[in-house]
Amino acid sequence: MSETATQTIPAAYYGERVTWVHHWTDRLFSFRCTRNPALRFVAGQFCMIGLMVDGKPLTRAYSVVSPPWDEELEFLSIKVPDGPLTSRLQHIKVGDTVLIGRKPVGTLIAESLLPGRNLWMMCTGTGLAPFMSLLRDPDTYDKFDRVIVAHTVRDVNELAYREFITAEMPSHELLGELAAEKLFYAPAVTREDFPFKGRITDRIRTGQLYTDTGLEPLDPAKDRVMLCGSEAFNSDMEKLLEEAGFEEGTNNKPGTYVLEKAFVTK
Repeated sequence: MSETATQTIPAAYYGERVTWVHHWTDRLFSFRCTRNPALRFVAGQFCMIGLMVDGKPLTRAYSVVSPPWDEELEFLSIKVPDGPLTSRLQHIKVGDTVLIGRKPVGTLIAESLLPGRNLWMMCTGTGLAPFMSLLRDPDTYDKFDRVIVAHTVRDVNELAYREFITAEMPSHELLGELAAEKLFYAPAVTREDFPFKGRITDRIRTGQLYTDTGLEPLDPAKDRVMLCGSEAFNSDMEKLLEEAGFEEGTNNKPGTYVLEKAFVTK
């Protein structure tokens, strides 16, 4: 039994049971847990999750991987050896209890974007998480003609959910037809040999991204962009997009791009 299960859960959190854990690499893992029926969220949002440590909640912001219709919750996490939370969270097992915040929030939602033709989801590392929720939400496909997931990582084995996106999504019982028609997957690797290689910012500037994918260059008149990655990635992409005429959107004022700043690093 986990330490959290033996302590009183604070009112701001649900205590949920871990049902599945998968270690992608020695730096990356995913887990699923039960979901309180009262928890409601919009695809792309995040919530505070964590563990009870020394009688107090230790939490960080994590985007929800699972879609709003899923009966369970899924999360994707890095492993930081000396990270206050992830050094502990990476060792959870089925049956353990995790804290799930009761109030999901976030800007990576379709409502923060103006109507457009193409939706680009650009991410690095675990920044893929909110997009896994969005690409399994039927509303995403209703609002855009094409949904492009551009995921950049250091090593090939860090392309989490790659097989699911490429093999399972097109045959998904509920979303298969939509995904087969509208979903476009554009992975890239920076440190190993791979058909598509390099940082996405560099590939956009040189035009290599469009050569590799056959897609047209980003255009604020028809493209909408969501960003989720490291601080450096977010900053570089913000500058690139704004130079191209894109304007940041918020929950109160939709724009042509949005980014998530609450990214787990510890």
